[in-house]
Amino acid sequence: MFNKPGGRMNYVRNAWYVGGWSPDLAPNGLSAIRILGEPIVLWRTSQQVVALADRCVHRLAPLSLGRCEAERLRCMYHGLLYDTRGQCVQIPGQDVIPPGARVRSYPIVDRHSWLWVWMGDPQRADEALIPPAVGLEDPEWILGRGQLDYQAEACHINDNLLDFSHLTYVHANSFGAGPSFAEERPRLVPLERGVRFERWITGTRGPPGRSTDELTDNWSTYDFLIPGVLLMWSGSFRPGMAASCNYERPDYSQALRGVTFTSQAVTPMAERSARYFFSWGPHRHHGDEALRDFLMKLAAQAFGEDKIMIEAQQRVIDQTAVPSVMPTGHDRGVMLFNQLVARLARAEAAPSA
Repeated sequence: MFNKPGGRMNYVRNAWYVGGWSPDLAPNGLSAIRILGEPIVLWRTSQQVVALADRCVHRLAPLSLGRCEAERLRCMYHGLLYDTRGQCVQIPGQDVIPPGARVRSYPIVDRHSWLWVWMGDPQRADEALIPPAVGLEDPEWILGRGQLDYQAEACHINDNLLDFSHLTYVHANSFGAGPSFAEERPRLVPLERGVRFERWITGTRGPPGRSTDELTDNWSTYDFLIPGVLLMWSGSFRPGMAASCNYERPDYSQALRGVTFTSQAVTPMAERSARYFFSWGPHRHHGDEALRDFLMKLAAQAFGEDKIMIEAQQRVIDQTAVPSVMPTGHDRGVMLFNQLVARLARAEAAPSA
């Protein structure tokens, strides 16, 4: 498990991490990824998806360079054959298979168009803990998707998503968010496995990146959940809507336009290496494929801006003998989430766990 400066644990193992996009893993297809430093091969048989340690027991060759044979996976170095549980069932030229000839199998679930891999104790893998994202196939939404690889710790990407005050500055050329995100703080609601952010921005000309001539009240809310998954809904409403609902969550059926959903997932791969998955698009009553494509182009620009900043931040951290940060008022969500992660990580490390 990786640590932040000062020795604080920053990742939870008993959680579902996104290992890849489900549509990218074809039947009898293989895909390799590292999660929390562990090499994993993702494999789709005709019956199920499988996640195994990506190293053959013989000479540690990657199984992701192997060959699918029905419900089994053949290492293409010396031919050892594995079943979906990770057990070696054949060694060419050898009749007796040692009982310990097996690789680790990880619980895996195909849901919301993502492949979720449980990195902790398999006996504690609870599908109810999978964050309730929206999949690409959901008929209510028209979503596009993408991903970026960062040369930076995943925890810094998480911190970035937990403090939207950076929108005013990092995304001045993409979202054009204006000063409100930096000058006004969102309402925070602690959750059992995350933090909820709620925000009204009133009397503006549309949401970031989609300005119009008509003034609107713009609502957005997102949950940031263990291990690093953002689920966000937003919409534009008539002026005065924020006050009429006492600045609480509005009825989306009354939205004028701009009802969108985005899901984002951050997967720590190795030290200073992370993969960032994202989808974004409009509700089918508030947009079409053209709007989806516009939003994805906007996302590619904005998330590229994040990547430049966070990778530069990582380089400065690496060059600093004793890196430390000075929190500001906008860091309350960051602190709440990181305290939750630290508490869960300590519980996992306790002997009773």
